[in-house]
Amino acid sequence: MFDEIMQKFEESPSQQAVIRLLLQRGFSVNDEGRVVSGGIEIPNTGIAREIDVDRRVVDSTTTAILNDDELRRIFQNISSIPSLMDLAPVLNLSALIVEVNNADQPGLVAAIATRLADRNISIRQTISEDPEFTDDPKLYIVTDDPIPGELVNELTELSFVYRISLA
Repeated sequence: MFDEIMQKFEESPSQQAVIRLLLQRGFSVNDEGRVVSGGIEIPNTGIAREIDVDRRVVDSTTTAILNDDELRRIFQNISSIPSLMDLAPVLNLSALIVEVNNADQPGLVAAIATRLADRNISIRQTISEDPEFTDDPKLYIVTDDPIPGELVNELTELSFVYRISLA
C-alpha cells in the first residue's frame, strides 16, 4: 500500500516527503485540506519547515489527497497514538526495539511476547510499525521491568530478528 501511495506522487519527491511525514506522524487531512492531529490543526508552514519544502507543496499534496477517493479514505481516517518510548526512562520503564528481516512473517510479536511472559515481564505497550507504510518497520515494546541481558541474547538468536536495541 505504501508503494502504491508513493507512486501517485512519483513526479514530486517533495510531495512524497509530505506523504511520508503524514504517515509517520499519523496526521489526518480534514475536508478543508488542513493537516490535523485529532481536532488540532497543524500549520502547513510547520510541516513544510520540518521536511524542508515550500508551504505550497503541502497545500498541493493535501489537495491531491482530497481529490483521490482512495487517498481521501486513508488520510481522513489515519490517527496517531501516544508512545511511551520516549517516556520510558522518565517513568522508570524499559524499552526494546526489534528490527526484523521480514516484517510480513506471521507470529513475530507473539514469539517475543511469549518470551517476555515466560520471564514474568509485563508489557505496558507494543507498537508495531506497518511494513506497508514504512521502509524499515520496527517493533517497539515497553515493559515494566528491565529486560535481562540473557533475554536480549535469546531474542537476537531468533531467525527473524535482524537487530535488537534497548532504549
